[in-house]
Amino acid sequence: YQPWLKYYFEYDFSKNQLLDLRFTLSRYRWLQLRVGQWKVNYNRERVDSSGRQQFVDRSIVNWYFTLDRQPGLMVGGHLWPDKRADSWYMFGVFNGNGRGASNDDASMMWMARYRWNFLGRDLPYAQTDVEYHEKPAGTLAFATSRNKSPYTRFSSGGGGQLVGFEQGEPGRYSLTQVVEETAFKYRGLSLQHEFHWKEVVDNNNKTNTDLLGTYAQLGYFLRGVSHWFPKPLEVAFRYAWVDPDRFMPDDETQELIVAANWFFAGHDNKLTFDFSRLTLDQPEGPRIVDHRIRAQWDISF
Repeated sequence: YQPWLKYYFEYDFSKNQLLDLRFTLSRYRWLQLRVGQWKVNYNRERVDSSGRQQFVDRSIVNWYFTLDRQPGLMVGGHLWPDKRADSWYMFGVFNGNGRGASNDDASMMWMARYRWNFLGRDLPYAQTDVEYHEKPAGTLAFATSRNKSPYTRFSSGGGGQLVGFEQGEPGRYSLTQVVEETAFKYRGLSLQHEFHWKEVVDNNNKTNTDLLGTYAQLGYFLRGVSHWFPKPLEVAFRYAWVDPDRFMPDDETQELIVAANWFFAGHDNKLTFDFSRLTLDQPEGPRIVDHRIRAQWDISF
């Protein structure tokens, strides 16, 4: 009814799940309100749509640290657009029990995020520089979250548990998280990076578990090197690392992955091939090494 009243709806018919239903009041650029259910704007990799990814899937880091979809409300805004101080701020409160769930106690999930577009240009949530930015654009962001619930992790399916944690009752686990994030695009080159820290407190057993994780990915359209390369071809590389318990030795997992993308019509029609090497260290066992080859044709309409 008004151009500043926006809505978004997403439903998974195969699983009979409501994924997103949100309304955004954006009459003022510097003060906007969103209410409903959506992917919490905590970290770029998870907010990036699956149809706008550089690889077949997100990194192994996402499984441990995403806040995923939550019902709630958020206040935010775009400050000083097109200037050196160009920034976004966001403050949100959510139910903290995951997609489609109601809150089971008096505690809520709190989230705060600040993103600085340090080159004075906004950088939307999408991977690769398929738009071919003639002027460089980059962001530096920090976010934090606190929550108390029966869960130690979240996914598109709702609340769940990290490996080694049992199902909890309301308020059993207290989670504190911090993320640093950067992204950059210029003339076919794209960079993206996140560093995560997460603390899980078991309020029943009075134990603390610290998790660390990071990934970095790089993509480039080889046409920028030589006109011998086809214009739609992009190559990409990603390294990801997770330590699920900072105080336990030999329990880290790593991902090394290379990919090739062929864009027929941007992200709306593309082919992706990737090859990855996955390693898992075990405190009481040998290192597990696995290799994976994937191909995907992704069409959006």
